[in-house]
Amino acid sequence: MQSLRTIEDWPVPNAAAAVVRGSDGALLGAHGPQDHLFPLASVTKLLTAYAVLIAVEEGVFELDDPAGPDGSTVRHLLAHTSGLAFDEHRVMAAPGNRRLYSNAGFDVLAATLEHASGIPFAQYAAEAVFQPLGMHATLINTAHRAPAGAGGLSTAADLARFAAELQSPKLLDPATLHTATREVAFPGTNGVLPGFGHRRPNDWGLGFEIRDHKAPHWTGTANSPATFGHFGQSGTFLWVDPAADLACLALTDRDFGPWAAEVWPQLSDAVLAES
Repeated sequence: MQSLRTIEDWPVPNAAAAVVRGSDGALLGAHGPQDHLFPLASVTKLLTAYAVLIAVEEGVFELDDPAGPDGSTVRHLLAHTSGLAFDEHRVMAAPGNRRLYSNAGFDVLAATLEHASGIPFAQYAAEAVFQPLGMHATLINTAHRAPAGAGGLSTAADLARFAAELQSPKLLDPATLHTATREVAFPGTNGVLPGFGHRRPNDWGLGFEIRDHKAPHWTGTANSPATFGHFGQSGTFLWVDPAADLACLALTDRDFGPWAAEVWPQLSDAVLAES
């Protein structure tokens, strides 16, 4: 895909991108070092959420089991509505009232899974997600904040395999993935989309941001409202657009900033136009 070559002009030391078709999981295009290991930052939350959803299906716990602050559940933590602060284990609101994007909430998610399963979170994620999908370079290390993003490392090749799974799930019941990615959790909840300001509403699924009609946004202007995914402060993103039957991902090693807010939507629109 010629559109992916535009990453050569990005103001970053290294960049890799890929596009995956949903109907058959085919890799439609790839550019840049596909096996280079990049820090994922908050794109790690997609991997964490997937491991949590698998744990739900395996009976480790249920979405509405208590987790986090009083009145909060696994569902609240996945949807950033537990009331926990951004980077502190401090309660800022009652559960379900505000969309408070929370790294601390994902720390609690991982700890909850560890406690309920008796398996270290990084090991559970590797055995439940990475190994079955052939994501052999991907890992979530044991550092503080790892499940929220600080410890996630992967390659474009590995994330392309995950993107195929998100479009045609083999590890999850399709109904579970539909709930997590296509149904807004706690509809009408307002909050801040990191890097882009306050959104009313700030729609989110279970671990996956749902684009809806947010503008400006890190995806393209041509992306459908059904687009879901996540971006990371390390200059990374992964989106799936069910209406286009496509997923697109890009990994860099430059922190998110105005450069990314400019070039990411341009790449996304070019990919959609070429497809």
